[in-house]
Amino acid sequence: MSTLVIITLVIGAVLILGALVLLTSARRGGERGAGALSRETRQRDRASKSTAKTESSGRDIERLANVNRGGEIVKAPTTELQEWTPPDLETLGVSRRQFFNRATVTLMTASLAGFGAASLGFLWKGASGGFGSKISAGKIDEVIQSIRTNKGFLYLSEARSWVTEYPKDSIGKAKIVYGSQAPVYSGMEAGIVALYQKCPHLGCRVPECKSSQWFECPCHGSQYNRVGEKKGGPAPRGMDRFAVSVTNGVLVIDTGAVFAGPAIGINTTGQEAEGPHCIGLAEGGH
Repeated sequence: MSTLVIITLVIGAVLILGALVLLTSARRGGERGAGALSRETRQRDRASKSTAKTESSGRDIERLANVNRGGEIVKAPTTELQEWTPPDLETLGVSRRQFFNRATVTLMTASLAGFGAASLGFLWKGASGGFGSKISAGKIDEVIQSIRTNKGFLYLSEARSWVTEYPKDSIGKAKIVYGSQAPVYSGMEAGIVALYQKCPHLGCRVPECKSSQWFECPCHGSQYNRVGEKKGGPAPRGMDRFAVSVTNGVLVIDTGAVFAGPAIGINTTGQEAEGPHCIGLAEGGH
């Protein structure tokens, strides 16, 4: 064999061997690149904020391994990613407004309900007794006797009222003036009148004057006869009075029913001052 042929064969063998080496290196390089890409993908998956709600547990992996050993290839469960949708800011604003509106209405309703309950509890005392309810003053005969013992006047603090005796010979005139106030007139028929202690002028407590046998207000000088009819001073009317009833001989004063006093100039009993005044005449003055 000539030297030229031998050189040609050697060169061909070297080229074939080089080609094989290059092909093997390229395949290994490709495998290494694929492996590197897979790790990078896993790192990105671990670092990303996924909204997936399910993950493969250890039991799922073990079950897949058992199935694979049986020769059946089962795909791992895939996780579906849901697209994130930002909330509607306007809807959130409406919800906040609704919350504050409802909270305001609720608080106002609760406050008004509490105030109403307290007002009713203060004004409606029929069950608990006290001023504003019906108060038993005792046997009417004993009440009249107490009035006479106290020189024409009996004060009942629980009822905040003055109880005086109404003369029976004045009932005819009383019916004309007080007939429309039946609860007041029925008391007069029984010989009793219950007067509210407040002066109709500005609300001062009116005491009796034992010398004149009138009621005389120390604040502005208003004067009333023994049954509360105005005789002088700036008061716009006579003393207000309560409803009175007599049941089984027991006098009951209803302090929850207040009737306006008689107009100026009314004097059904004709009583004039029986002695010196405690305050002084105040007709038309203060």
